[in-house]
Amino acid sequence: QVQLLESGGGLVQAGGSLRLSCAASGRTLSINTLAWFRQAPGKEREFVAGINFGYGGSSHADSVKGRFSISRDNVKNTVYLQMNSLKPEDTALYYCAVDGTFRPGVRSDAGSYGYWGQGTQVTVSS
Repeated sequence: QVQLLESGGGLVQAGGSLRLSCAASGRTLSINTLAWFRQAPGKEREFVAGINFGYGGSSHADSVKGRFSISRDNVKNTVYLQMNSLKPEDTALYYCAVDGTFRPGVRSDAGSYGYWGQGTQVTVSS
């Protein structure tokens, strides 16, 4: 089992920044990829960014490239999502999730992820 705890969400004005954190505990050696997803009211959950622990590398959705950046602290078993130049359309509940299958690349489909956190709310005002 892997437990995930997100933090760092909040209310920010358009153009502002936030940094989300996802702290992993439990069987952290089983983590291959840790990713961020988001879900806005009435919309499907969508991939935001992910980082592959086993093979290395990361991936960002086109909608956030150049604005968001995912990074990892190996010692703290924590993954961060730095979000800059935030827009109202970034408003959503942000989740972190773990893909435990050892393979290269970063999967963007939610079905590939078996462990999920409870989410942290990000609200961007115009």
